[in-house]
Amino acid sequence: RVTIDLRFLNYLPRAAGLAADLQREFGVECELIRGSGGIFDVKADGKLIFSKHERGRCPDAGEVEGVIRELRARA
Repeated sequence: RVTIDLRFLNYLPRAAGLAADLQREFGVECELIRGSGGIFDVKADGKLIFSKHERGRCPDAGEVEGVIRELRARA
């Protein structure tokens, strides 16, 4: 399960695009959680795999997918 917590409406197009990419590549449905506060966090199976707050930026193209590939390779 993948969740994308986006707390700034300007992030919605980016989050929706990421969700579509994850659906295509991994066949997972992403839950988009909307709110406020400028957060853009991505969790896979409850584990935080990307945080805009921690990194000071939104994820680069392919970055989240790469982290998920690495997690699956280790499993």
